[in-house]
Amino acid sequence: MKRLVVLGAGESGAGAAVLGKDKGWEVFVSDYGKIAPEHKQLLEAEGIEWEEGHHSIDRILMADEVVKSPGIPLDAPVIKQINEKGIHVISEIEFASRYTDAKMVCITGSNGKTTTTLLTYHILKAAGLNVGLAGNVGKSLALQVARENFDVYVIELSSFQLDNMYDFRANIAVILNITPDHLDRYDHKMENYVRAKFRILQNMTPMDAFIYWQDDPVVAAQMRQMQIETQMYPFAEHKEENTAAYVDAENNLIINTPDNHMSMPRADLALNGLHNLYNSMAAGISASLLDIRNEVIKKALSDFQGVEHRLEPCGEVDGVKYINDSKATNVNSTWYALESMTTPTVLILGGKDKGNDYSEILPLVKEKVVGIVAMGKDNDKIMKFFDGVVPTVDTHSLADAIEACRKMAKPGQTVLLSPCCASFDLFDNYEDRGRKFKAAVAELSQK
Repeated sequence: MKRLVVLGAGESGAGAAVLGKDKGWEVFVSDYGKIAPEHKQLLEAEGIEWEEGHHSIDRILMADEVVKSPGIPLDAPVIKQINEKGIHVISEIEFASRYTDAKMVCITGSNGKTTTTLLTYHILKAAGLNVGLAGNVGKSLALQVARENFDVYVIELSSFQLDNMYDFRANIAVILNITPDHLDRYDHKMENYVRAKFRILQNMTPMDAFIYWQDDPVVAAQMRQMQIETQMYPFAEHKEENTAAYVDAENNLIINTPDNHMSMPRADLALNGLHNLYNSMAAGISASLLDIRNEVIKKALSDFQGVEHRLEPCGEVDGVKYINDSKATNVNSTWYALESMTTPTVLILGGKDKGNDYSEILPLVKEKVVGIVAMGKDNDKIMKFFDGVVPTVDTHSLADAIEACRKMAKPGQTVLLSPCCASFDLFDNYEDRGRKFKAAVAELSQK
C-alpha cells in the first residue's frame, strides 16, 4: 500500500486525506500548528492518523507522495527535507484531479478572482448545471471528489496552489490580471510570481479556452514569451482586435464568442466599478463557452449578491457610509476600490506590508481621499509616503482606527477599509479583520 503524507490539516488537507484513504492510500496527516476541531472530527470519523504541533520527520520521509497545504512555504525546513529525499510534493487540487473527469473552470489573478469564481458558479448553478465550487472558496476539491459527483467544478486558484500542480488540466482558464503580490514568497522577483500564475495554462489543449484581460501589460508580456496552444478569449473595456467581451458605444456589455452573441446594458450588472466589469466579462465568457443560454447569463449577472469583504456596504452612521473591503490585500486591489468611490473618502490602510509601492494609488488618493487612517503595528511606511498628501493618522488597533475615522469623516462621505496589506499583524486573516470592522461599525451605530 502506498503511503500518502498530508502536510497541513486545513480545508484542503483534510479533504485530501479523506480522498487518499478512499483511494487505497495509507494516509498520515501532520500539521505543525493546531488542527481545527471540525477537521479533527472528520479525520477521526474516517480513521485517519494525524498529529498537530510538530512534524514527525522520520515518518513523513517514509511517504511515497506528499500533499502540501498551499500556506506552507516552499523553503520550509520540512519541505527542504522532503525534496532532498526526492519525494514528490503536490497540491490538493493536483491530487484530486487524478480521480475525476469533471470539467474544470479555473480562475486566477492578483485581484478579483474570488468575485469572478463565485459569479461564475452563480451563473452555472442558475443554469441548472451539476456544479461544485472549490479552491480558495467553497469546500475542498478533494473532499468533493470523494463524496460528490459533480460534472463541472469552478475553482479559484492562488499562485501558492499552482506552485505544486503538474499534470492538472483546466478546460477553461481565466487570468484576470497580474500585479505585484506575495513577492516575499517568490524571492522578491516578479517574474517568478508571473510564472506561477501562468502555470494555470499547463497541459491545456487546442480544445480548451484561455480567457484573459487584454490590456494587462504583465499578462501581455508573458504571453509574448510563450507558445499558447489553446483557444484565446480576451476581454477589455473597449473593443479591440478579437475581443470576446467589451462595452460598446451605447454602454452595453457585449459577449461575442464563436457560437454566441450577447448584449445587456452595463447598468443592469449587479456589481459596480471597472474591476467588477472585468469580473463580469470573464464570468460571462466562461458561461457562454459552456453553452449557457443568454437569458440565464443576463439574469445571473444582474442578481448576483456580491462577495463578503469586497466593497461590502456595512452601515451608515451620522450620514457617513462605511464599506468593508478587507479582501484588498495588495495595492492594485485598493486602486480598484478607490476607482469605484463616488464620494469623498476616508481610507483605512495598513497591516503586514508585502513590499508595497503606494505610488500606484497616489493619483486616486489625491483625487478622492480626504484622509488616511493607518491601522497596523508598524505604519511608518504609510505615514512617510502620504505625508503632505492628505491628513494621515497613525493608529495601532481597530478601536483607535474607527475613532479616528469617526472624527475625520463628515456627512456625505465614505469610510473605506481597503488596507493594501495582509492582516496578520493585528488579525487572524482578512476575514477576521473584515468581520471585526463590521462589528465595530454596528457598535458605533448604537452609540
